[in-house]
Amino acid sequence: MSGETTGPPTRATTPAATAPNGTTSTAPSARQVWTRVRGTALVVAVVLIGGLVLATVRSAGSHGALDPRSSDPHGSRAVAELLKQRGVTLTLATTLDEATAATRPDTTLLVAAPDLLTDAQLATLRSTLRNSAGRTVLLGAGSPSLGPLAPGVTSAPGAAVTNLSPVCTLPAATRAGSVDLGGERYEVAPGTTADSCYPSDGLPTLVRLPGAGTTDTVLLGSPDLLHNARLDQQGNASLALQLLGSRPHLVWYLPSLYDSSADASEDDTTGDFLSLIPSGWLWGALQLALAAVLAAVWRGRRLGPLVTERLPVALRASEATEGRARLYRKANARDRAASVLRTATRTRLAPLLGVPTRDAHSPGLLLPALSARLPGTTADSKDLLFGPAPADDSTLIRLADQLDALEREVRTS
Repeated sequence: MSGETTGPPTRATTPAATAPNGTTSTAPSARQVWTRVRGTALVVAVVLIGGLVLATVRSAGSHGALDPRSSDPHGSRAVAELLKQRGVTLTLATTLDEATAATRPDTTLLVAAPDLLTDAQLATLRSTLRNSAGRTVLLGAGSPSLGPLAPGVTSAPGAAVTNLSPVCTLPAATRAGSVDLGGERYEVAPGTTADSCYPSDGLPTLVRLPGAGTTDTVLLGSPDLLHNARLDQQGNASLALQLLGSRPHLVWYLPSLYDSSADASEDDTTGDFLSLIPSGWLWGALQLALAAVLAAVWRGRRLGPLVTERLPVALRASEATEGRARLYRKANARDRAASVLRTATRTRLAPLLGVPTRDAHSPGLLLPALSARLPGTTADSKDLLFGPAPADDSTLIRLADQLDALEREVRTS
């Protein structure tokens, strides 16, 4: 090959070459793909295995805030162990059915987050408490749950959790002394019998409402004194043990999102997932989605039809040939390289043999003309000009030499 070329047709992404048998010669083999991705795959596997191991190790001691099985700072395993040492049996309930079934006259029912209960669940719980002679402890109860469960008490603006003094005559509070309380503050309606303790800015953060017989309801503005991290501070442990250990049985109720007793139709706020997401996050997600669509359109428009363009400099044919050969070698595209060599040889031989160029690639027309010019070479010429792809690089080099020799022989005959 000689002369100069203006360059091949180009586009943003060069298409893969397709061999005569329909396979893509430049596609990487399975071994090449594995070589490229094995490092990334190893890192991903290590991360996944490490995550599974950590989750398995921590699952035994971490169950969430106020969980009596959790040893985390915000868990409540410490107070649960102390209660067990005092002979109090503890039953963990994650559904309302479990909590009501375990509630008896000699039971203390602890409700960790009463405001998460729906109206239907609050009505069921109120009916259970009315028929019980035990104690009910509500942690952080606010306006949604005070009406059904603590009549005569309303919620006031909250306060920070800090060290507070009892300032009341409730025996459990006077024995415990100062504790870490705050959170919800309560206003007791005039005429309501109640013990109001641990005031913050004049309003109590602990209220005990006596009921019929031995029944009573205790409101704790904040659950912090039950956390593992705070239990050994001030009189937190003393107050917790007196409030939760006054009966031989304790039912620890942690409301769950998977509770079948929750009727989402009665409480659109808890049933609507989107209502739990701040509006700013929704707008941010919308903007990210729009940006993703625009990026996809931009990337998609990069691929266009093939166009022919002149190279900014003259490129020698030998350099183009060498560059293409290196690409073929890098991709192990011996089939494509052999096809190009054979096609070029047939195209040059056809005019020399008197065969029209359009019929140069037809074995039925080219081979008889070649046999007439070079008798006795039909079988060898057929394998040479129309044979299978070479199996290795040395066979490809031998094929190129034989094609050059055949062309020279035709030219000199």
